[in-house]
Amino acid sequence: MSLTHRLVLWNIDHTLVDVGRVTREAYAEAFQRVTGRPLVRLPPTAGRNESEIIFEALAFNDVVTTDDHLPAFIDALATSFAARRRLIAEHGRVLPGAREALVAIGRLPEAVQSVITGSIRPNALIKLSELGLDRFLDAEVGGYGSETFTKGALIELARIRAGRKYGVPFGESATVYIADSPLDVQAGHIAHSTVIGVATGTATEAELRAAGADVVLPTLADTPTLVRAVEHLTGRNAP
Repeated sequence: MSLTHRLVLWNIDHTLVDVGRVTREAYAEAFQRVTGRPLVRLPPTAGRNESEIIFEALAFNDVVTTDDHLPAFIDALATSFAARRRLIAEHGRVLPGAREALVAIGRLPEAVQSVITGSIRPNALIKLSELGLDRFLDAEVGGYGSETFTKGALIELARIRAGRKYGVPFGESATVYIADSPLDVQAGHIAHSTVIGVATGTATEAELRAAGADVVLPTLADTPTLVRAVEHLTGRNAP
């Protein structure tokens, strides 16, 4: 029997890394630049795409939105974040076990690792490169918040991109999404992907289970358990 081609997709923020301080500062600067007003309230971000967060940030701060606001905010956010890239290593961190998990899963036969993130692509790539995780991930086939798709659609898009690049099919049963929020769990199942929930964000293990995660872990620190889960979930019913 041929080996299963596995596609392991990672959420970035609060799953692999925590760069919350730099992100908040970049949002505040971008908001000020676009609206001419200070950012008073930032909406919840877990499991959400950048466009949703931006529109809610504008609404929460009593800004009447126009068609121009989203592209202007995205450009300003990319500029503000890039200006702070040297602060990411200083104020950000790789979450416990994340690097080891990426290394171990990368050793699995026929495994491709990439990202599904609500962050816009330039900011996502900066986070990964500045914290030294980019070399473990094929960012080219990932899905990003700068694209006009839901996260569920981004997972399907990542399967298509990976299939085109590697010349092999990455089926639904061979795809697993690793993330930290109930919204991410729901996105995974919309895309008919299995999901490993890790309670490293704001959601508890119980909340991730209730959302329907196939496997729930407290952190990524237990590398052998995570790898076994990936092997099991991406091998079920595979052709």
